Amino acid sequence: MEHELVGLAGPGGRWRPVAAGPFALLAVALALLPIRPVWLWAALIGVVAAIPWLLGAAPEARRRRPRPYWRLSADGLEKVGPGGLSMVSYERSRIDGLAITTGDGILTVFHRFGRTAVGGMTSMGLEPLAVFVTARRLGIPMHVLDGEATDLLDPALDDALRIPTLDEDVPGGGPLPRDHAAEKRLLDQEAALLAAAHDPSSIKPDEGPGEGTAGKGPGGKEQRLDTPEPLPSRRRVVLLGGLTALLGTVMIVRIAVDGTAEFGARLAAGCWALAAIAGVLMARRRLLRAAQVRWTINAERLRVRARPGRRREAQDLRARDVAAVVVGPGLRLDPVSGEPRRADLAALAFGHRLELVARLPAHGLDGFQLAHALDDHGYRVITPGARAPRGPQYGLEGLPEIFAQVPGGRLVVADGGLGWADAAGDVVLKMPEDRIGGIELLTIAGHAWVRLYDTDGDEFFAAPLSALRISRTDLRDAARRAGLPVNDAEYDAYLSAAFHSAVSTLTDSEPAPASVSSQHTAGEAATAQPPPPGPLDEHDLTFALSAPPDPTTAPGTLLDATRRSRVGTYGMSVLLCEAVALLGAVWLGPELGGFNTTASWSVPAGLVIGLVGYWLYDRNRPQLRVSSAGLAVVTRRGKVEWDLGRDRVGGVGIDEATERMPRLVVWSPSGRVLRQVTFPPDLDDLRRACERYGLPWGPPDADRPAPPPPEL
Repeated sequence: MEHELVGLAGPGGRWRPVAAGPFALLAVALALLPIRPVWLWAALIGVVAAIPWLLGAAPEARRRRPRPYWRLSADGLEKVGPGGLSMVSYERSRIDGLAITTGDGILTVFHRFGRTAVGGMTSMGLEPLAVFVTARRLGIPMHVLDGEATDLLDPALDDALRIPTLDEDVPGGGPLPRDHAAEKRLLDQEAALLAAAHDPSSIKPDEGPGEGTAGKGPGGKEQRLDTPEPLPSRRRVVLLGGLTALLGTVMIVRIAVDGTAEFGARLAAGCWALAAIAGVLMARRRLLRAAQVRWTINAERLRVRARPGRRREAQDLRARDVAAVVVGPGLRLDPVSGEPRRADLAALAFGHRLELVARLPAHGLDGFQLAHALDDHGYRVITPGARAPRGPQYGLEGLPEIFAQVPGGRLVVADGGLGWADAAGDVVLKMPEDRIGGIELLTIAGHAWVRLYDTDGDEFFAAPLSALRISRTDLRDAARRAGLPVNDAEYDAYLSAAFHSAVSTLTDSEPAPASVSSQHTAGEAATAQPPPPGPLDEHDLTFALSAPPDPTTAPGTLLDATRRSRVGTYGMSVLLCEAVALLGAVWLGPELGGFNTTASWSVPAGLVIGLVGYWLYDRNRPQLRVSSAGLAVVTRRGKVEWDLGRDRVGGVGIDEATERMPRLVVWSPSGRVLRQVTFPPDLDDLRRACERYGLPWGPPDADRPAPPPPEL
């Protein structure tokens, strides 16, 4: 059909073990039974463990039919099952309209007898933009409603919101108001698709490669974009899974040769069988998730491959068939279950009739790099609208009530301390110098702030300078003239950079590199020799300038892991060693004099090994260094694990991803995760250090870049 949208669905026929869990439990149960002879006992364990893989490799099991999928066409909305049979069908003549609820992402069908919630957009394998465009091409009214499908389907709520004499005042899409922002964004993307589809210059002629709009790439060269290689690599995962299975098999054979008369030996064999099966299953699961996405972009075609080594699954699109590519959040198939899942980045290729040509996986790639690579090679790229800017997560902490009670009040520096003066200039509230331990000026969300600390170093006041009606320059200069301890690291860094850039123009030598390693800098400093004395040439005015400090040498703050996390890691290390000691006593106890005798020396040895082993690691643990030059992780012995310059850091903070636990990461300005901090420092200290040295705290907002520090 000309206008038909098929939902994302996993392919059938993949080789996978059948009922691996029940057969693994059956293998463990057989290992615990005293079966005679022992060769039959070992053979039964091996056969039962291999049955799931044999069943999965059978031809009938591999020739599976494709999974059910949803289809929106001129016939209506239907769910197509195996064999092409229609499982659920909503005929086109009976559909009055479709709606997507923003609260839960449910697709709702409006018909003459009411409303029906079809299902979630993600589980159906459908993208909102694709459904919106296809439905409008088919003449089906499409709406975006603010709320949840349960609100639309509750008759009591409908009766409560509907006034009998004013039914005509209820919006046509239902009792809830529409989400105008989301619908407008979809309309804007549809308009961009229409403009791309009807642009004559976007249609590439059949003859002559490199003609048309798609031939505007840089010299016709192709560009490759790959996701980072998985850690550990696929070969290591295969090797580890194979070694686990081989070790379990060897230990079961050894136990069978030594005899299975005692229950301890059979229990050890069951543990080894379970470990071998679990190791193989985990290795297979890891291999499925460790797939790389590879894009090959040139002016004639797009080639995308999501599973290395399987060329038949690579997608190949000709440039003349693609009117535009929508790059943004989308869907992808879960590599283990095969069900559709949300993806942070995906690409939808639309044709010149606004049909969905292909879904291209892009999870793991940099969206900024992908969009610009497509645009450089002549493809029309459409991205979702700009996100709402993130508001600052800071408030006015501890503003005294007198601040609001004094009309025209402002912060002043008077009599060696700080005070609050009224419109006439009289100081009505004074803070003496002996109470002020430090004044810190910093930038938060593009606004100048002040933090006041007492003599113990505790913060007791924080507010934006705009609320205090004083400029940053006036407060800094007045406080320094009065001898108050004031710190403005951003201003000092700005002066240092300005002085370096001004003086560097006076030298004839080559400029020093912007970032060098600490070992290289130390080596140059040690080997540098002073120039030989000689007559001074009045025209030779060359100044010897040192290289600017890098993140490992610049003055900054060194943040360590919290004491709570270190103590917890000590405990986990000891518990792990104790668990290994007990398992070793169970498995090797019959050969070393019994379980009690073996445990009497293995348990204390495990305690000592756990404490000493983690102490050896802890004495050279990594620490995070935050400075105006950037970020670095340095061990206690001075080894630099990694460092990032200030220009490469777009944000520092907690990444609350949906697929893994929240972790402390460093983002690039484009939003890509650059580094992960493996140890958890104190978040309050890290935030204050980032604010003090001008590093952005929180995820970067590429649509609204932070302005430079004010008054610099």
